Amino acid sequence: MVINTGNILLIGSILLFFSVLVGKAGSRFGVPVLVLFLGVGMLFGSDGLGIQFHNPASAQFIGMIALSIILFSGGMDTKYAEIRPVLGQGITLATLGVVLTTAFTGLFIYWLCRLVPSYATLSVPAALLMAAVMSSTDSASVFSILRSKRQGLKEQLRPMLELESGSNDPMAYMLTLLLIEVVQAPAGEISLWHSLLMFFVQLTVGALAGFLLGKLVVWMINRLDVANQSLYPILLLAGVFFIFSGTELIKGNGYLAVYIAGLVVGNHKMQHKKSIATFFDGLTWLFQIVMFLTLGLLVNPHELLPVAGLGLFVSLFMVLLARPLSVFLCLAPFRRMTRRAKLYVSWVGLRGAVPIIFATYPLIAEIECAHVIFNVVFFITLVSLLTQGTTVSAMARLLGLAEKEKPRGNDFGMELPEGIKSAMSEIEVTDALLAHGTHLMDLSLPDNTLVVMVKRGDRFFVPRGGTRLAAGDKLLVITDNDEELENTYRELGINSYILEKNK
Repeated sequence: MVINTGNILLIGSILLFFSVLVGKAGSRFGVPVLVLFLGVGMLFGSDGLGIQFHNPASAQFIGMIALSIILFSGGMDTKYAEIRPVLGQGITLATLGVVLTTAFTGLFIYWLCRLVPSYATLSVPAALLMAAVMSSTDSASVFSILRSKRQGLKEQLRPMLELESGSNDPMAYMLTLLLIEVVQAPAGEISLWHSLLMFFVQLTVGALAGFLLGKLVVWMINRLDVANQSLYPILLLAGVFFIFSGTELIKGNGYLAVYIAGLVVGNHKMQHKKSIATFFDGLTWLFQIVMFLTLGLLVNPHELLPVAGLGLFVSLFMVLLARPLSVFLCLAPFRRMTRRAKLYVSWVGLRGAVPIIFATYPLIAEIECAHVIFNVVFFITLVSLLTQGTTVSAMARLLGLAEKEKPRGNDFGMELPEGIKSAMSEIEVTDALLAHGTHLMDLSLPDNTLVVMVKRGDRFFVPRGGTRLAAGDKLLVITDNDEELENTYRELGINSYILEKNK
């Protein structure tokens, strides 16, 4: 079956529906849903149910759109306060770490191909190109797996891993394009200094454009008075695409620009911010599914078997040597990080959709070894998601780095609008809290603090002063501001809120 304008909606709806069902079933067994989406694409593809899709340019375009949204949304969910203490580590891994991984892996691939005659013969630049394509950790995989598993991590590892995965794609992207030029150009026609200058220009322009255009988008959304509130998310989506394409137009890196713009937007006050965040969360999941389905359709599974040996050896080398060596070298100046933390960062070097998308660039450039690069990268991505992706939580527990994730939101499903300074929290009633009486009026609450709702089991109700409370009840408390909320906790003899604020 060939995808065309007549059946694309029918096929697309079936693929989306089937992916969600498979993802729901597979998540119970600890399998990352993203690899299941990839598997659905392969199942329905040319070697499966027969959907014929052999257009790497279309796959690349879909991936570009998806990545711009995923990176922007990831930036929106990242708070300055969380990444500030790990900014040095994250940036070092996202730049130097990618270069070191490319160098170590590329040289190993070249040595392995010369050692085993049955493997494809690759030149040094071609081997480095294959390594560069898969040198970055995948933002879609890291964001999705860490957040879906609700995995809390000690030593501020989670914001550092998300910062690294969200900001290291530009370096891998630029290395990929540079090495394609090296492979295609006659010897001696590539200037090292010109290439380094272009690196610097792309990173600098991308960072500046992302920051300035992110500020502009925030200003526009706060100043424009649009009657229909549903149009604000659409306005921001248009801003994301403008930031990406506009930055690329002025020779900056669009992927870096949208991630930084997401950081700017997510850390500024903005009207209708919660509804916008909800819209982008759903849109991110949609494009993650579409991206992985498209890449699954693009591959021919029967072509993976001939490269399985090479892919397995390279995968083992990256997981056990290249990634750990790069991480330990990059993080050597940061002496406060424990060895256990560095080992965990080494393990969570997930490959995903980004390397596969970057592997379409050699295909479009019609490089001689492009199909070998694409199939090896696809195979390594599958191995990475199935091994590293399924053991994110287990490895954290093994290294003693796992902790309970701090809850977001509350059981009441209520949040205060962005501009309101009042503070709201959820308090669970304990026996100690009822020591002076079991009625609501017996609680020692400040005058400016109200209990607006009680949850008891599955029942919700508005309390009165004479309402009798029981251990296990949850109270929705609202007060003037964060300071008064701290005072409320202090009056009740609860220290968890104060301790959490001080971490």
